[in-house]
Amino acid sequence: MAMATVHKWLTHFYDTKKCSNILVPLGSKGQQSMYFLHYHRPHHRCYLSMNGCREGQHQHARTRNNPVGTIETRTLAAVASPAMAMYSLNMAISELKSDALFGTSSGIVRLQVPIEEQVEAIDWLHSQNHLLLPRCFFFGRKQCSSPCCINGEEKLVSVAGVGSAVFFSQPHPFSYWDWISIRRFLSERCPLIRAYGAIRFNAKAKVSSEWLAFGSFYFMIPQVEFIELEGGSMLTITIAWDNDLSWSWENAINALQETLCKVSSSIVKFPKQTPPTLISSSQNIPSKVDWDLAVNRALQMIGQNDSLLTKVVLARSTRVVPTVDIDPLAWLSCLKVEGENAYQFLLQPPNAPAFIGNTPEQLFHRKCLHITSEALAGTRARGASQALDLQIELDLLTSPKDDIEFTIVRETIRRKLEAVCEKVVIKPEKMIRKLSRIQHLYSQLSGRLRSEEDEFEILSSLHPSPAVCGFPTEEAQLLIADAEVFDRGMYAGPVGWFGGGESEFAVGIRILVLLYMLGQG
Repeated sequence: MAMATVHKWLTHFYDTKKCSNILVPLGSKGQQSMYFLHYHRPHHRCYLSMNGCREGQHQHARTRNNPVGTIETRTLAAVASPAMAMYSLNMAISELKSDALFGTSSGIVRLQVPIEEQVEAIDWLHSQNHLLLPRCFFFGRKQCSSPCCINGEEKLVSVAGVGSAVFFSQPHPFSYWDWISIRRFLSERCPLIRAYGAIRFNAKAKVSSEWLAFGSFYFMIPQVEFIELEGGSMLTITIAWDNDLSWSWENAINALQETLCKVSSSIVKFPKQTPPTLISSSQNIPSKVDWDLAVNRALQMIGQNDSLLTKVVLARSTRVVPTVDIDPLAWLSCLKVEGENAYQFLLQPPNAPAFIGNTPEQLFHRKCLHITSEALAGTRARGASQALDLQIELDLLTSPKDDIEFTIVRETIRRKLEAVCEKVVIKPEKMIRKLSRIQHLYSQLSGRLRSEEDEFEILSSLHPSPAVCGFPTEEAQLLIADAEVFDRGMYAGPVGWFGGGESEFAVGIRILVLLYMLGQG
């Protein structure tokens, strides 16, 4: 349907289902919801690392454009187990101290040890629960269009990391110069040196306390990283330094050794389930009454004759206090089992909440100049039987309202891609994508970038998607800022990673933020 004939409406979700325990599957009916849980985590001393972004990047444009002096990946001999990989890396660090290569003023070096044993990255990360360090986890979808291969053979399944060789964070909105600051440490020659992180939905909104440690954006290149492969595993360490950022080679190697001596090489496979947990208190923000008022006000605003709005997506949050502590990784492992056709992620800066999620929606995937994105809109539950499931599928495919919503999303993405791509292909134009509990209207768009420098333009133009914000974007954001009484933070923002020749981002929906309570010790 042409944009001029699009009907105006408000997309909103409110899940009034009562739950007897705390495990509400992310990816169920209440799509545009954000869950906050409180859990105890001991307070820890200040964690020292290098911030690759600094204030006033425009004043350092000449140096910020240049890659760091040394970018290198060294692969050590394969070993049988993670414990043997730890031994190899410790020996390699001792040799690095006398390496003349590191007389350069800046650089990043990755040492990786292939492991014959296949170990789940989430099991390795769970074995590091005693570490009070920044951490991250990223599990790509199994139906990824171009899964990363190691040495052209084994496919990468998931990545877990602790500590940050270098992180990138500032309170100001994510800018071109921040992107350049990250790119300095990346290279096509070292494809597995990646910066994992997330960006706020709206950097101009007032930041609430639970999101302060994330800044307007937060990315990290892990110090110690465990990679799960389809036919094995890999343990890696990364050292990054830059004298101009007051972080020398000596600072970097000492910080790495301090982290590595605490990393456990004993990995225990933990149960991928969360036991039923009683709820001490639960609060919806806004309440059902206030939510209905906000929806009605928004409908009135987009119904005005002079309004440009055709769609706006409101969200709500639920704050839950359980009677016992909740392990974020236990939740994440449940999501991993629950959503095999979705991205699972965890991001936790120092002294910050754990931000975890299970999102099916790809923002974009870039490999060299080839780029793909997805339109995902319209939602229905799965049927209890095959016949009912097909009936629901047909209803979604033929729904005029859902077709309008889906068309807005797809055509907006198409226009954004056409601005920086030589040609954009849409295939399929519309089909059903089925998840374990719900199904959506879906389309994939692909194109060829004119330049890799256009990656920042793609990221900044595709976000926020009409599927989580509305259309037109600016007007929808203004309405959301006025109507919502909580800070979305990284919810509905880009979540993923930058690499030298490849990057991938999802839309951070269906998320959970676990707020730690400072304890003793």
